[in-house]
Amino acid sequence: MKKRRIMLVVSYDGTAYNGWALQKSTHNTIEEMLNRAIHGLTGEEVEVIGASRTDAGVHAYGNIAVFDTSSSIPGDRFSYALNHILPQDICVTESREVHPDFHPRHCDTLKTYEYRVLNSKMPVPTRRFYTYHFSMPLDIDVMNEAAHYLEGEHDFTSFCNVESQAVTHVRTIKKVEVFLHGDEVVIRVIGNGFLYNMVRIIAGTLLQIGRGKGKPSDIKEMIDKQDRKAAGPTAPACGLFLMKYEFLDGIPGPETAEDD
Repeated sequence: MKKRRIMLVVSYDGTAYNGWALQKSTHNTIEEMLNRAIHGLTGEEVEVIGASRTDAGVHAYGNIAVFDTSSSIPGDRFSYALNHILPQDICVTESREVHPDFHPRHCDTLKTYEYRVLNSKMPVPTRRFYTYHFSMPLDIDVMNEAAHYLEGEHDFTSFCNVESQAVTHVRTIKKVEVFLHGDEVVIRVIGNGFLYNMVRIIAGTLLQIGRGKGKPSDIKEMIDKQDRKAAGPTAPACGLFLMKYEFLDGIPGPETAEDD
């Protein structure tokens, strides 16, 4: 049977996993769990292609993965079947058949991340895996003013882990906003792509400015220096959530494929 390409929208609690990507030296990853579940369902050896390689401890509501299969299972039924096999901290919220050439990392997209901070005097143990506890008072207005300096196209070398192997550090951030949601400070970042640890460094930097260490306009100087030492600390992984992907040109369905 001719191979079909299936797209999965994947939600997961990243606490127990070593990130998304399966590597020779890294096991217990989201990618590994998906590969195993698909093999258990179809009997095929597959390697899913993920849109975002989230770090250990990072969570997601809407990461994207694709894989090729000869299975006759309808595309929209894979989600139900896989969720019977996957561990409870991983869920396929949607599945569909797509064009066989569709690649989630080779599309024009907007990605939305949120970094969540529990801004309280004392930590809450039951929320330790899903927020970063920050006990010092934060000025949300100042953080928002600083955030606007990050918007637009910039070289984000100062906001990238030094171990990044990206060909270019130029990225476009469409919007950064900071707001209160109950007792949480939420830092929402929307852009066309992100570098290694970029959102966590943005969060760590805005938190420092929000507590009075620096002024909003310092962000411009940090960007201009193109030096990781110029920006603030990398915030812990536990507060970071990949919220959603938006494919700006749509997702091509299988019906767009040319007949052989």
